[in-house]
Amino acid sequence: MPHKNSGKRQGNDPKPTKMCVVCGRPFEWRKKWAKVWDAVKYCSERCRRAAH
Repeated sequence: MPHKNSGKRQGNDPKPTKMCVVCGRPFEWRKKWAKVWDAVKYCSERCRRAAH
């Protein structure tokens, strides 16, 4: 019997992406950023620290 939820996204909808304001690299939407996606500017904690 197959699992109902294998942890993979369903469908072919691409995740939204942004460019990091520090390193300029693109990064994808993550579930932990779902509520604050509009405020996310940095791809990582390292870039966030480097900006200050």
